[in-house]
Amino acid sequence: MNSESRSNRYARQIQFAPIGADGHERIAKSRVAILGCGALGTVAADIMSRAGVGHLRLIDRDVVEWSNLQRQSLYVEQDAIDGRSKADAACERLSAINSEIKVEPIVADVTSSNIRGILKDSDLVIDAADNFLIRFLLNDWALSTATPWVHGGCVGAVGQVRLFRSDGAPCFRCLVPEPPPAAAVDTCDTAGVVGSATHVIASLQATEALKWLSGNRQAVRETMLSVDLWSNRIRELKISLSSQSCPACGKLDFEFLDGARAVHAESAAVLCGRDAVQISNPSPADVDLAQMAKRWNGLGRIQSTRFFVRLFLDNKHLTLFRDGRVVVTGTDQISEARTLCDRFIGG
Repeated sequence: MNSESRSNRYARQIQFAPIGADGHERIAKSRVAILGCGALGTVAADIMSRAGVGHLRLIDRDVVEWSNLQRQSLYVEQDAIDGRSKADAACERLSAINSEIKVEPIVADVTSSNIRGILKDSDLVIDAADNFLIRFLLNDWALSTATPWVHGGCVGAVGQVRLFRSDGAPCFRCLVPEPPPAAAVDTCDTAGVVGSATHVIASLQATEALKWLSGNRQAVRETMLSVDLWSNRIRELKISLSSQSCPACGKLDFEFLDGARAVHAESAAVLCGRDAVQISNPSPADVDLAQMAKRWNGLGRIQSTRFFVRLFLDNKHLTLFRDGRVVVTGTDQISEARTLCDRFIGG
């Protein structure tokens, strides 16, 4: 590639007056972490790499599967055939897209024990996680370090986006005070997802991130944007600025980072003498087993009792107990067990 071609790479972005040369320079010096390399994470990473973010850190514990290819834009069929690590495969594609930036894959199960090291030195984090506990943990970490992060979520054809500045109210817990119980919230595996919807939500996340990184912080949205692409509905939700009652941004009680509700690696354990992993619930609450069985209908054989509900998936099965505890049978890998719980139980 000749020097003229290189100089033209960001020409259209620089030509956009709100960014300009100064804004682009800020973007080029930024370090962004993307937590999750699924549908939202791959699209956001693609956009951020093409925008010239200087350092991209991609974090994911999972491998590429065939069902990912419908919406996770950085992967190809061979990745699914090989069962490649998502973070590694995504970073390989990003390096081919933009060889001038640094990309860093991290294959890890993010917990309160390692989040500080994984996200250190990040100027901004893009939330592409697939469960609420990780978001509560991220919210605590972000407030403790005053690091902005862009929340995004999408199931079916509905999604929402908001950047949290993490310098006070409001924070994510002002919007969602407590993690929803299992069976209360659908996941992509139980309700499906439209690929175009995840692309829209990830694009909105990337746009909010670029506003912040380029120095256009006055342009950052102050409301939660909710989009239903199927019903053609767009809403803006205001979050209360009264932080007095919020444990996180009001009282600075980081329960999910350092407190009793912290998600430690020890909350999951391989069961001795069994090909199974038990995952404890850091927020004990009675689970509506009947509702969960209803959500699982059509995904596999289901066994229901007064004490648990069990979903059979080929050579693995998940047993969800009323107290929120889960036993994943058919694997001795904690990261795989957590992934299956996130996909089929949520929370």
